[in-house]
Amino acid sequence: MATLVLGGARSGKTAHALARAEALAAKGDLRLVMIATAQAFDDEMRDRIAHHRAERHPGWTTVEAPHDLIQAIGALEPGDVAVVDCLTLWLSNAMAADLDIAAETQALCAAVVACPARLFLVSNEVGWGIVPDNRLAREFRDHAGRLHQRLAGLVAEVVLVVAGLSLPLKSAAGVEPGDD
Repeated sequence: MATLVLGGARSGKTAHALARAEALAAKGDLRLVMIATAQAFDDEMRDRIAHHRAERHPGWTTVEAPHDLIQAIGALEPGDVAVVDCLTLWLSNAMAADLDIAAETQALCAAVVACPARLFLVSNEVGWGIVPDNRLAREFRDHAGRLHQRLAGLVAEVVLVVAGLSLPLKSAAGVEPGDD
């Protein structure tokens, strides 16, 4: 089962996903896996990555997958609870590598559907602001919106996080949001 966790920058979406994953893992003998897509190209990004690492207790296994997200999801096992943080960084990495975004999106969606683990997919909702003033930023916004729509149609649950508060947008039939 997968959950898409959307929100703006610093909205609390990662903290929400981590808390849900840890609560689920505490109920059983499940391995916690963080699949990180960030790359530290400068000091500010290194600080952000360090902050996110500090949010997690030492029981987490971290998989660095700035480009190999699809393979990282494919390697998960039924006893895993994984948080992918975040899809928009993965998307920007794919765009920077000049990959076919439609094909990458299709492959990611197939990996999510086939994944035997409990999966939380964290992503930035970037479509609520003004229309960007340059082509690359508009393409990124559009690709992110299409990615979110595709995933929202496939996953069992979608949650929007704003100001640290979660708003369930979609839940699996017969399952209340947060009932893992």
